[in-house]
Order: sequence, then structure tokens, then C-alpha cells
Amino acid sequence: MSATTQPSNDGAPAKEQRLRDYLAEKVREEGVVYFKSKFIADEVGLSPKEIGALMVKLSDSAREISVEKWSYTSATTWRIEPN
Repeated sequence: MSATTQPSNDGAPAKEQRLRDYLAEKVREEGVVYFKSKFIADEVGLSPKEIGALMVKLSDSAREISVEKWSYTSATTWRIEPN
């Protein structure tokens, strides 16, 4: 066993970037986009819970898109538009 063990990385930055890229592409194609996490989870390769947590981060950090928690009916609906 090596004395220099790397800390575990759960891939959080990669997951956030994957979601950001996916949403930016959707906005470029469609303009304003509304979605629920559970409906894009398979396309992005993340769980709805992971997407929900990352959306909160993206609402503060994403510069190319604007993220708004738009409504709640059985799950949060997110509104994404280009900046």
C-alpha cells in the first residue's frame, strides 16, 4: 500500500460541468427551457436528487445561463434561459 493515498473524489465538479454543458446546449437550441430533474436524469447520467443539488449551485455560478426555481408541483420545475 502506498504512503501517498489520494483523497477520494466523488466527481462533483465533473457532474456540475456535465449538467451545465447539457443545459447550455438545450438553451442554445431551444431558448427558454423548463424541466423537472426526474425527466432529464437519464440524459445527463445523474440522479434527480443530484440534479436538484447541482441546480442550486448553478443558479449562483453559471454565467452562460440563468437558472430560476420556477414552480413546485410534485417536484421542482426549473426555468433556464440564456444570459
